[in-house]
Amino acid sequence: MKMKLASMLLAGASLLTAFGAEAADKITLQLKWVTQAQFAGYYVAKDKGFYEAEGLDVDIKPGGPDIAPAQVLAGGGADVIVDWMPSALATREKGVPLVNIAQPFKSSGMMLTCLKETGITKPEDFKGKTLGVWFFGNEYPFLSWMAHLKIPTTGGADGVTVLKQGFNVDPLLQKQAACISTMTYNEYWQVIDAGIKPEELVTFKYEDEGVATLEDGLYVLEDKLKDAKFKEDMVKFVRASMKGWKWAEENPDDAADIVLENDASGAQTEKHQKRMMGEVAKLTAGSKGALDKADYERTVKTLLGGGSDPVITKEPTGAYTTEITDAALK
Repeated sequence: MKMKLASMLLAGASLLTAFGAEAADKITLQLKWVTQAQFAGYYVAKDKGFYEAEGLDVDIKPGGPDIAPAQVLAGGGADVIVDWMPSALATREKGVPLVNIAQPFKSSGMMLTCLKETGITKPEDFKGKTLGVWFFGNEYPFLSWMAHLKIPTTGGADGVTVLKQGFNVDPLLQKQAACISTMTYNEYWQVIDAGIKPEELVTFKYEDEGVATLEDGLYVLEDKLKDAKFKEDMVKFVRASMKGWKWAEENPDDAADIVLENDASGAQTEKHQKRMMGEVAKLTAGSKGALDKADYERTVKTLLGGGSDPVITKEPTGAYTTEITDAALK
């Protein structure tokens, strides 16, 4: 009798577990880049059960050089994506109605890293030089900055020659470019690890130059926000994700370890990820997840100020909503 009761209880527990798993709402998040500490908050939220506690089953899809998050979203391959606002607003103007629902990153990590031996000490010195620039939507902040400086990107003594930079630091190491695009938390340290000393470099942070634009926001398709169930899921997703981000800020080394556990490629190293997490924590600091309207307006102004070739040609409408974070963070 005891054996029968035990197996009945076990069967009941299995059914409850199966029901719980079935009841969890599936959400697919498409990242902007490969598994790394740039996205630690999401991996932490999954690892620590923050998503599960909200009744969500979240699948985190790494990105890569051949993956455009907005295309994945438009094609139905994800419910929510991580993207930079310049790319998202340009994509929206071209007809894919992306909407920012949360903004975990408060500050920009984008910068140009230059070899001091080239004689560059200030932005005006870029003239006549070759600069490495990432494309696939990452070029927009750079093009906007050059427009603000009134430096043409078509070459010549008074302009800059744009080298289409791969997602590596080779053009600087091989001296094909005077400066390259780097992030404070990633490529800059790859240059250092390659043997170049910090004192041999000059860096220009977009944040310091007054042309910073918002990075790593969460975006969904506008039509999906008409669905009450989808909105409810996004509220839960944002709430759990921000718990993950704040945990990662407070426990950077542990967060880096969680990222490493999720790196299926095995390409990341402990040293690099822990260093990256320390830098990323500086960018998420000060954000509770809600989009700051002043930061949004600064980004739009920067993107519109591109002279004859602006990133966006008109003031966006409906490009963000605070509804999700208003509900998630109250």
